[in-house]
Amino acid sequence: MRLTSRTGLPSLLIYLAIGMGLGRDGLGVEFSDAELAQVIGYAALVVILAEGGLSTRWRDIRPAIPAATVLATLGVGVSVGVTAAAAHYLIGLAWTPSLLMGAVVSSTDAAAVFSVLRRVPLPRRLAGTLEAESGFNDAPVVILVVAFSDPHHSTTWYVLLAVMALELAIGLVVGLVVGRLGEAALRHVALPASGLYPIAVLALAVLAYAGGALLHGSGFLAVYVAALVLGNARLPHRPATRGFADGVAWVAQIGLFVLLGLLVDLNALWHGLGPALIVGGVLTLVARPLSVMLSLAPLGRPWREQVLLSWAGLRGAVPIVLAIIPMVAGVEDSDRIFSIVFVLVVVFTVVQGPTLPWLAGRLRIGEDEKTVDVDIESAPLDRLRGHLLSVSIPSASRMHGVEIRELRLPPQASVTLVVRDGNSFVPEPTTVLRWCDELLVVATDEVRDAVERRLLAVGRGGKLAGWHGGRGSTGLRRPRE
Repeated sequence: MRLTSRTGLPSLLIYLAIGMGLGRDGLGVEFSDAELAQVIGYAALVVILAEGGLSTRWRDIRPAIPAATVLATLGVGVSVGVTAAAAHYLIGLAWTPSLLMGAVVSSTDAAAVFSVLRRVPLPRRLAGTLEAESGFNDAPVVILVVAFSDPHHSTTWYVLLAVMALELAIGLVVGLVVGRLGEAALRHVALPASGLYPIAVLALAVLAYAGGALLHGSGFLAVYVAALVLGNARLPHRPATRGFADGVAWVAQIGLFVLLGLLVDLNALWHGLGPALIVGGVLTLVARPLSVMLSLAPLGRPWREQVLLSWAGLRGAVPIVLAIIPMVAGVEDSDRIFSIVFVLVVVFTVVQGPTLPWLAGRLRIGEDEKTVDVDIESAPLDRLRGHLLSVSIPSASRMHGVEIRELRLPPQASVTLVVRDGNSFVPEPTTVLRWCDELLVVATDEVRDAVERRLLAVGRGGKLAGWHGGRGSTGLRRPRE
């Protein structure tokens, strides 16, 4: 969507509007099955989280893991408390609906974050923090919403925290186990067709969710962690897998947002506008900044980064889906909660999404490192005990201007073909590579990993990468990542 790319608005708003136009107050399509909407919403969120994990680079979010973990736990708790107090004292909800309101809107949304942050110029560390937080915080929030929606819920707060910690731990372990076992299987088992690899990867992500849920753990955390492991593993046909997951996630998002739009009552939305502005204002201007400050100040994050992270706490489909859970459980004022949450998400997404680049510029927060990794796809040549690597050189890659011989690939690897401007040719050792070139590299099993590391290193550091013993040497030893 060109409009959403230029403005920073998530395209979910368009599909929500389509659903509302088709609904009872538009073309008259009747849909009021909250239970079915919840089931479909859960399925869509599994696919969206899987795509987010598959497309997230571990090296980008690894430095952000401590900050994201604190934001997804302590930060969520602060947001729930402050927002619940606002809902109780400012718009008159009872405490149980108020706590539900606080829990529902305290989770940043993976779909909104992934669609906006990858189209606006935010620094890699901050984007990594927000992506990791959006992947992590769905799990504790779902646990809280389910607990508060239980009419027989009488667990004390410290028992609830212990149960939450146990479920998150189970989900983390299940995700790691499924991810590692899936990586080992896909690297050593040749599937009959290349098109089966993307399907197998998504099936493993769904298996992680099912395993986590069956073991009474967090299925959402399990699916994100498993997808994160698989997305950063050296699997065959990685770009194709990510492209397939991206397409499936788009289908899931479009279907989910249209469905949520069908579920909406426009009259109830109008009455929920005032409360939504009040609760959303407290959430955006008080609860989110306070949670960021309490979570990140001990980690030494600069105040500019804290301001940007506070404003970038985007909401989207996740809060709306979570607001369906109280409706299914028959909680008091659940219909009102859904209407308020729906309006809150739409209004504050319209305000926050487009203003993120402006705020980053005003705070003078920029990206120092502009290089982009080359894109490498590996196709196994089983009978020949080798691999055919397809390498795309993107704009801003430091591989531009490097001669073939300066790649210093292992002796068991060779650049066999270069495609440039639609023409292909066999390169000489002195052939100079350019941006947008595509290379075919043949490598044996023994040096495949070393070749990939070397190509990535040259793409980041140029022809001198690894020359003085740094990362990117052609040795077979795996670097410490």
